[in-house]
Amino acid sequence: AFKDNREASEEHNPDGHQLDLLHIKEENEMIFTSQGGEQLNLKEKTEDTRFLSTVVHMKSNEDEEKPLCSYFPQLQNEVSVFPTSPSKSFGCDVCGKTFSDKSNLKAHTRIHTGEKPYCCDNCGKRFTFKSVLNGHLRIHTGEKPFGCDVCGKRCSSKSHLKTHMRTHTGEKPFGCDACGKKYSSKSDLNKHVRIHMAEKPFGCDDCGKRFYMKSRFNVHMKTHTGEKRFGCDNCGKRFYLKSVLNRHIKIHTGEKPFVCDCCCKRFSMMSHLNSHMRIHTGEKPFGCDVCGKRCSSKSDLNKHVLIHMGEKPFGCDDCGKRYSMKSHLNRHLKSHTGDKPFGCDDCGKRFFIKSHLNTHMRSHTGDKPFVCDTCGKRCSSKSDLNKHMRMHIGEKPFACDDCGKRFFIKSHLNRHMMIHTGEKPFGCDVCCKRYASKSDLNRHAKSHTGEKPFGCDACDKRFPSNSSLKVHKRIHTGEKPFSCDDCGKRFSIKSHLKIHMRKPCMEPYTAV
Repeated sequence: AFKDNREASEEHNPDGHQLDLLHIKEENEMIFTSQGGEQLNLKEKTEDTRFLSTVVHMKSNEDEEKPLCSYFPQLQNEVSVFPTSPSKSFGCDVCGKTFSDKSNLKAHTRIHTGEKPYCCDNCGKRFTFKSVLNGHLRIHTGEKPFGCDVCGKRCSSKSHLKTHMRTHTGEKPFGCDACGKKYSSKSDLNKHVRIHMAEKPFGCDDCGKRFYMKSRFNVHMKTHTGEKRFGCDNCGKRFYLKSVLNRHIKIHTGEKPFVCDCCCKRFSMMSHLNSHMRIHTGEKPFGCDVCGKRCSSKSDLNKHVLIHMGEKPFGCDDCGKRYSMKSHLNRHLKSHTGDKPFGCDDCGKRFFIKSHLNTHMRSHTGDKPFVCDTCGKRCSSKSDLNKHMRMHIGEKPFACDDCGKRFFIKSHLNRHMMIHTGEKPFGCDVCCKRYASKSDLNRHAKSHTGEKPFGCDACDKRFPSNSSLKVHKRIHTGEKPFSCDDCGKRFSIKSHLKIHMRKPCMEPYTAV
């Protein structure tokens, strides 16, 4: 018990002064004899014994020489009961906090002055208190003396263990006054509060980017220095953070301990499961301040914001093309290497990216999970739905620099640009005819094979492409989506409208 008292005393005494005021027997028992001759064994855990480690005043240069018994007036007066509370006669002039010990006040003052007298010999980091330095040194030594009884995880400090235990108990004692969100540690609450204050105190001198938290700032700085201290023993890949390495290692082990209760899909991280659950709930808690678009995860919002900023920090060394996200750059690099690791089991087609394979598989299954709220049309991918939505709102964000024509989709602009350049990179192996797009070549190739996989339900006529079938179906439905702005005449095919536009309209057209 005396050992515990001394440890508690050291926590209150940052300078780590040792108190060797009493002789201690091997059994760590201290025995005082009262007037009645009875013995008081301080090994028992009573309020009186716990006070022993705090009642002793530290002797400093400013203190006058006092006899040992003056520190224990109850012994001097032969009183066997200790006082129940210490006096706190030393007050901080800045914040008013009081201390029972002058040395503790002196250590507390460093918080206001910013003084950090204790320095780590390994990395040069400085600290306000000796006890904090001692805890920091365990980072270099790897010492983790405190273990969790529930999961076995080990921590370098008692406070870290206490915070960790709250993950098992679910205790979140620290609450945000602004939004009510609760946290298991005071440091997490302090980080969160900066979101409400819009405070970003940590700024990068290289690019000017600012951060709420020092840890995120430190991670960002490594993007400039290229430092990757943590390496994977399995594949050699290196990482900025130990946590990211630990996450990566689960790829090799296949460990996925977190399971979705709705669809039984498994995840290697709890954060991934939380993001996945929003697919089922439809929750999108993160909103863009510029356009109002809402996202299901903070990372998706960060990626989206780069569209408005126009920032593209990741560049390809081979062709100079730049990207807003590292993942997009990695995907692009495979176009240079020709690496297509993901293959379709049904048709053998291969893809650079797993998500592209997943989208392709829907062409075999017919699955179209994405629905247009305006017209009810279903799409096999979210990107196809986004492209389709532009038709309803009239948005054409992609413009030709040569003629000013605008397009819904970037690929349509790229195909249009070949009209100006005359480029036809796709050639037919049978007749050597060349085309500006791969889709046009594929359509042409069916003329050699005679393949007509698309059939009309109304008349059983078959077509080599789905677009040809759609045009044909207008004969049965009578649909004429293309109209002349001058006379109002409508057409079922875009090319027919173009032919009509070449002639002047003499009078408004009246349908018979």
